[in-house]
Amino acid sequence: MANFVAAREFLAKGDIVIVKCTHQCNILLMDDENFQAYRQRKKCTYFGGHFKVFPAKIAVPADGHWHTVIDLGGREADIKHSISYLRRTKSDAALTNA
Repeated sequence: MANFVAAREFLAKGDIVIVKCTHQCNILLMDDENFQAYRQRKKCTYFGGHFKVFPAKIAVPADGHWHTVIDLGGREADIKHSISYLRRTKSDAALTNA
């Protein structure tokens, strides 16, 4: 397996990204521009960090396309993982916008 796995999804502000993994890892939530920089090994900005306990949960900061990256910190491992999303409902959005 590669040093990272990634998934891209359109998410709304307040949605929650949920990641499960069999190994400790860095979980990074990035927009398209920062994901491109990450792939080019340039400086990038992300939400998340290093996780040892799962499931890891990261709140989405804004509407848009987001990349969820599971990064093994330069190591390689045969991991089992899942990435899922808890979507805000319209009633959740109405409560926070009231």
